[in-house]
Amino acid sequence: MRLGSPCRGRGATAATRRHRKGNLVFVFGELVHILRTHPEIALFMVLALGYAFGQIRFGPIQLGGVCGTLIVALLVGQLGITLADSVKNTFFMLFIFALGYAGGPQFFANLDAKGLRMGLLCLIEVVVVIGLVVGATSLFGFDPGTAAGLMAGAATESAVVGTATDAISKLALPPDEIRQLQANVVTAYSITYVFGLIAIVVATSQVFPLVLRVNLREEADKLWRSMGGGDDDDALPAAPDMVGRVFEVTTAQGRTVAELMDPFKRRAGIERVKRGDTLPEVSSSLRLEAGDQVLVIGQRSAMVEVAGLLGREFADTTAFEVVIETVEVMLTQPEWIGRELRDLKADRSGALSQLPRLPQNVHVVGVVRDGHTMPLLPELKLQRRDVLKLYGPAADMPKVVPLFGVRVVHSVRSNISYMAAGILLGVFIGGFSIKLGGIPFSLGTGGGALLTGLAFGWFQARNPHRLSIPEDALALMKDIGLATFIACVGLASGPQAITLIQKFGIALPLLGIAIAIVPATISLFVGRRFLKIETPVLLGAIAGQQCSTPALSAVQTWLATRRRCWATRSPMRSRT
Repeated sequence: MRLGSPCRGRGATAATRRHRKGNLVFVFGELVHILRTHPEIALFMVLALGYAFGQIRFGPIQLGGVCGTLIVALLVGQLGITLADSVKNTFFMLFIFALGYAGGPQFFANLDAKGLRMGLLCLIEVVVVIGLVVGATSLFGFDPGTAAGLMAGAATESAVVGTATDAISKLALPPDEIRQLQANVVTAYSITYVFGLIAIVVATSQVFPLVLRVNLREEADKLWRSMGGGDDDDALPAAPDMVGRVFEVTTAQGRTVAELMDPFKRRAGIERVKRGDTLPEVSSSLRLEAGDQVLVIGQRSAMVEVAGLLGREFADTTAFEVVIETVEVMLTQPEWIGRELRDLKADRSGALSQLPRLPQNVHVVGVVRDGHTMPLLPELKLQRRDVLKLYGPAADMPKVVPLFGVRVVHSVRSNISYMAAGILLGVFIGGFSIKLGGIPFSLGTGGGALLTGLAFGWFQARNPHRLSIPEDALALMKDIGLATFIACVGLASGPQAITLIQKFGIALPLLGIAIAIVPATISLFVGRRFLKIETPVLLGAIAGQQCSTPALSAVQTWLATRRRCWATRSPMRSRT
């Protein structure tokens, strides 16, 4: 019995393992059946797992949600799960319109000498990448789908996947061949994207600064000073910390409001004075008395000096009932066009006498131009349709807003008709074609929606006081549109992906690295030698021409790290 027990135990264990394996196979089979029957479940599963995988960081490298979604979709696609083409096309139009809408203001704003100068780097990127892809296609015999995926991945440009697959769907080819070409697009993209991303991140943050033999931190400081920046006392903070404080007058009795506040150059101002049970009108000639309670509004850094002038601070502000708000206004009044930001707080005398004097406690805490937040440097010149963020008492805003222009009204509600009209017009435009040399050319659905997105986005930037598509809604349109499109394409391409990997092997990763590095190196040489672009700007431009946010983040992180190290090792410098 004792000799037989182990045998029976082993037999029972083996039977149990077979039973458990059978259960797992059954569960997996049921899961696959559910996913095939309800592909929408597979779609959201791919989005959830893909975005989670894309957020994992490997050192300075982070694949991002789109690439992560594509990888997971290719894996799940091995199960033979597909979604209707209408789902893919709908979300692609949402993405491409939102992409154009978001980039419209910057696109048209950069059509000047400086923007075209930077645009030369983008031209280098386009020409060199296309040349390398054409050469690789000729050398290795790539099909159109693989070539398009190679270009999209090596250039780390996800939008090319959408436009390429959309273009392939319109070719006069059998459906099976079209599906194979579309599968090759996403497979080649997923392989080359990873290697191209790693290459450009390492090059911009590590290799190129060494090649140029420059101290990137010192170059950044030099650029900051040339733009009008300097020590903290010479430039306005990027986001002034505005506060309100109440003081009891103990040391400023007998002095006027003007005598006390003029030295602060509009960094702080007296908004209310409470004298006993009365609230006297605040004017520059009002003399303070001992025991007055004074409400001061301004930058936090000025409050320490204010306390030394007025007296002790106390927390009870209920007696003043002052409401402070931030208002955005679009600059349209001609007297401010071309003026520097310092003129907003300057004394109105001499050449500035024609400018309206603003209330003492209204401060400009932000300037947005064509969707970009501008640095609040004293030398910043104001332009027509700049959006100024004003901070101050709500009671003063009705008087101040007309001095600048039109108030900007923000809403969390999207103008769906505006968005739908833009996409509809884009699809209509994309349907037209012309023949050149007997070959038909058309923008297609993607090109048309991109064009109208650029135009509609530009119009919105020029008229921010009109309600349209909020930024958060626009970001969701881009993210969910591209991610869903990529997920649909990845699911459909899964079964064909293995064939391409087996066919070309190591060639695709190596080409991804080469196509990422070669145009970046040429841009580095041209930008440094001929265009004379400052090194920090040049590295950012190279990351931009590569559409690589991780590369830009790596450069910024490298600068921040060097800054901390430099501050630690340089005892002679107290400010970094």
